Amino acid sequence: MATGEKRYRDFSDFLNLHFDCKVQKISLHAGFTCPNRDGGIGVGGCTYCNNQTFSPDYCHTGKSITSQLEEGIAFFARKYPEMHYLAYFQAYTNTYGELAVLKQKYEEALSHPGVVGIIVGTRPDCMPDGLLEYFADLSRHTFVLVEYGVESTCDETLRRVNRGHDFAASVDAICRTAEMGIAVGAHMILGLPGENREMILSHADKMSRLPLDTIKLHQLQLILHTRMAAEYKSNPNDFHLYDVDEYIDLAIDFAERLSPHIAIERFVSQSPAELLIAPNWGIKNYEFTARLLKRMKERDTWQGKLFTEV
Repeated sequence: MATGEKRYRDFSDFLNLHFDCKVQKISLHAGFTCPNRDGGIGVGGCTYCNNQTFSPDYCHTGKSITSQLEEGIAFFARKYPEMHYLAYFQAYTNTYGELAVLKQKYEEALSHPGVVGIIVGTRPDCMPDGLLEYFADLSRHTFVLVEYGVESTCDETLRRVNRGHDFAASVDAICRTAEMGIAVGAHMILGLPGENREMILSHADKMSRLPLDTIKLHQLQLILHTRMAAEYKSNPNDFHLYDVDEYIDLAIDFAERLSPHIAIERFVSQSPAELLIAPNWGIKNYEFTARLLKRMKERDTWQGKLFTEV
């Protein structure tokens, strides 16, 4: 790596390919549920899931898409009046519903004058062909990114956390989406119960073989009011909760094996303090990133250093 080059491809690198202006995501709660909660696929949801951990205060189902956008934009516009925005359909499964209802919500967001695109978070088993065709058409005149919750490439892990789909479903959804010319991302959780270091790093190898544009990495967090929290209380030895420096080295090891063409949107997630059981590192995301970059420099390493094209 030449001196002065970035040590990993970040989300801004990806966005710069699509925009010549600054853009900011505005998280939305569109009132959807999840087929792993309502019986469509399963009940109880994923064992680690409490949607409150990623819904900002303005994201409440009682508010319209437009109201949530207005509140979110007002928060940023005071400091960044020239900012443009991406409507981020984040909470639960945002492709689960009648096509006409889904389109109405997406188009309400896109009709806002400050919005220049949408990001849709969903499950890999909830992308019907008709909706994918709609996104493909939409992406021809506006920015569209579909993010799939993959979480693990190990089917045993996916069963253990009651995910409700296997890794093959993720491969299929990601490939179908990319083939339609739609930007595609994935979410992964590092440190799920039963996964050791080598299993975690093998995720990087498998994800690198997929046509991904972006990836989000999250450390495993134990959250109040989840089944996993109860499992941890009963059998804490089944879990390995990384301390911050240990996780930094794990995340770097992951990045070394990840294709340099995939933008790493983030390495960690930050849950509300009142919901977080562990691990409680006591640092903000930007502080974590600064420490990770410092450690990458100390190790003289970078994203893709150990990646090999196949």
